[in-house]
Amino acid sequence: MEPDIQQAPAEVRYAEDLARLAAVDRGPKPKGWVLSPRAVRRFVLGDPDLGIVQKFYGDDSLVDRCIVSLMGQQGLMMVGEPGTAKSMLSELLAAAISGDSRLVVQGSAGVIEDHLRYGWNYALLLAEGPSERALVPSPILTAMRAGKIARIEELTRCPPEVQDAMISLLSEKTVVIPELGAGAEVRAVAGFNVIGTANLRDLGVNEMSSALKRRFNFETVHPIADPVFEKRLVATQLRERMADHPADVAMGDDVLDLLVSVFRDLRTGRTADGAAVDKPRSVMSTAEAVNVAQAAVLEAAYLDEGPVTGAHVGRQLRGVAFKDDGDDARKLRAYADTIAQARAERSRAWAAFAKTVKAGLHG
Repeated sequence: MEPDIQQAPAEVRYAEDLARLAAVDRGPKPKGWVLSPRAVRRFVLGDPDLGIVQKFYGDDSLVDRCIVSLMGQQGLMMVGEPGTAKSMLSELLAAAISGDSRLVVQGSAGVIEDHLRYGWNYALLLAEGPSERALVPSPILTAMRAGKIARIEELTRCPPEVQDAMISLLSEKTVVIPELGAGAEVRAVAGFNVIGTANLRDLGVNEMSSALKRRFNFETVHPIADPVFEKRLVATQLRERMADHPADVAMGDDVLDLLVSVFRDLRTGRTADGAAVDKPRSVMSTAEAVNVAQAAVLEAAYLDEGPVTGAHVGRQLRGVAFKDDGDDARKLRAYADTIAQARAERSRAWAAFAKTVKAGLHG
């Protein structure tokens, strides 16, 4: 039996959408692209007439600029606060353009130049010497050979010497393999490009050189400005995450409104009606809101066998609020004492949330 996969790549999760778009796609395609730029846009932003679900909520013009960037010679670098769906957008773009979003290098201090170029199967290398069979291509080298999109997550977390290797890759679009003999090289096939991501909170960890920055078009991914869009995205991702769970417990609109309002208030430092709020250091992103939503539903479904309440949100929120700074507890308590308590007078969900947060933080 095939094991249950926790999260399939985008081209598998949305295979029906991709097939439906391919069947009607008549737009001009850049060389190497599976879908036309117009179809890529419809895949990401949705098309109700075709039954294509919207997958990225936010700035539609940002998506257009990203698509245009990937048609050019420069790479695409998406920067923003943690949890603003940079990785999700890069995955969706790669799935629609190349039909493959799995050519990924995860940036970290442990990444070496081999992860960008190639390495060796040392057993074969010792037995046969340098050969194509012994070569272990990096995701980027594989993308160059196949004319696909490669993705580099958290590029600024890679050491400077690794970042420097990207300069020649993006400039020359060539990887030389001297071990295979004079003139052995791989030149990128049409369709190849690179999408990088970086968190604004990590900029300065290993600051990108000006030479590398020139090889990318930069786009900033901002948090979702529209609360209606954010609520819709949280609800959509929550449904996807809970689809395979046998327990059938939904999050009501009142609790979902509470969850999104709490995150927006704490993220921006101001409520919708203009009241000031102390911003925590912790990341209060939409991605974290989805995590809290899922945890609240799981608690209600498996432990309480009842509907999701504001109390479930309050208990699960503590895992977010205490991540970075002990002072965040004070800020969350102040939020519960003032904003949440005032709303509690007209909402059962807010009353349960305020009571749970205050009791938990006091303990």
